[in-house]
Amino acid sequence: MQHTILFLPGLLCDAALWRAQTQALSAHATCVVADMTQDDSISGMVSRALTDMPDTFSVVGLSMGGYGALEVMRQAGARVRRLVLMDTSARADDAERIQRRKNLITRVERGEFETVIEEHFPSFVHPSRLTDAPLMATIRASAHAVGPDAYIREQTAIMNRPDSLGLLGDIGCPTLVMCGAEDALTVPALHREMTDGIPGATLQMIDGSGHLPPLEKPDAVTAALHAWLIKDA
Repeated sequence: MQHTILFLPGLLCDAALWRAQTQALSAHATCVVADMTQDDSISGMVSRALTDMPDTFSVVGLSMGGYGALEVMRQAGARVRRLVLMDTSARADDAERIQRRKNLITRVERGEFETVIEEHFPSFVHPSRLTDAPLMATIRASAHAVGPDAYIREQTAIMNRPDSLGLLGDIGCPTLVMCGAEDALTVPALHREMTDGIPGATLQMIDGSGHLPPLEKPDAVTAALHAWLIKDA
């Protein structure tokens, strides 16, 4: 049976986040991109995603999808062959971040979705990529596809997620921790923390990338995932 890889997108992202990787890896594995837009809790998102998963599979999660990947380890850790945590954190939101998310939700409820998503974009990518029109068009199209209602559900899920620091030591599958070297949202130190906490984990930085390496540096991410999930599996 062909290896299955579950990809979990981040906030305001859809399958386009992983398009380069799923196209490249589909010759070697069954690639499934979860729909993270339907639920207002990380546990609900993951329960939905697990419904159609085979007995064993690998997981790749970025940002909110990384919170989901850690939740997969809670709900079905024994079924996971290999794990990739990308541009994410094992920590729960602090009070300041929770309030910031609540404020964004209030603004979107008032009809300010377009303004809010435009304010997100500068923190999503490396500063040098903000003038990359095709890249920004892809990110903007995904945000519009997610839409305001799902954005509210996603932010609600993120701010209520559990702290996962205590889970790290129980992760028993081979784990790759990846991070854009210039990620300003989930900084490299958070990835070193996860790497130190997960037995035998490997850390890989993606130079010249911010928070969205699969879009900013697709070839580098695809090569890393191929090596971790296909070649070495």
